[in-house]
Amino acid sequence: MSSSPGYRLSATTGIHRGDRAYQQDQVEIIPHRRVAGCVMGVVADGMGGKSGGRKAADQVLLTAQQLFEGYAPDRDDPAEALKQLVLEAHLMIKLTAITSEEEPHSTVAAFLIGPGRDCNVVHAGDSRVYHFRGPDLVSRTIDHSYVQRLVNEGQITEEEANIHPQSNLLTGCLGTNQDPPVTQQNIERLEVGDSVLACSDGLWHYFTPRELGAIVHSLSPREASEMLVTKARQRARGGGDNLSLALVRVDPLG
Repeated sequence: MSSSPGYRLSATTGIHRGDRAYQQDQVEIIPHRRVAGCVMGVVADGMGGKSGGRKAADQVLLTAQQLFEGYAPDRDDPAEALKQLVLEAHLMIKLTAITSEEEPHSTVAAFLIGPGRDCNVVHAGDSRVYHFRGPDLVSRTIDHSYVQRLVNEGQITEEEANIHPQSNLLTGCLGTNQDPPVTQQNIERLEVGDSVLACSDGLWHYFTPRELGAIVHSLSPREASEMLVTKARQRARGGGDNLSLALVRVDPLG
């Protein structure tokens, strides 16, 4: 996708409607227009009515595109840019809600990789960003959800959270009456062999971190994306949500 001395960024996106009547996920990887090796990945999982969720997810993508268009890696703070993405998209979704009957909401999971291989992450809701070193999980975002709160309190395990009847209840996202959570993390430097994966719950719900790491490490990003979508579809057994992913891997040149 883009390269700098000694490495290149390989990137892909994947999206599927699942078994739902409407596609309310949106995903994009945006390379910087002027700076090689600088890229933003965004996943938005929209909720609310037939078209409300899609409108909300569209607003997240539109806000990301506009912000990244004016972003200068040598001058601007990436953490501040991602914070602006959350706050501005939240405001835009609330404005569209005034003009429509539905209640549009959306999650966001986004990462911004700088030309020095630094990586900043932001999320709101239960769409996640994973960081793998080779096949091994280094970190992942922690969902703003009811079941995650139960896990944090030690009331249920991660495995139980996955099959909990209220696993879709969010404690924070974009477009609600409350201010959205702006939860950020910083990866100081991505190494060659590292992968960054942003995805909606329609994807991560069907995999352990070990499985995700093995797939993104052993296959090219495009093949990994296809494998993840295919496996999630098989495991959903006809009951799958919309699913989407944005994957970037740092590969050696040559």
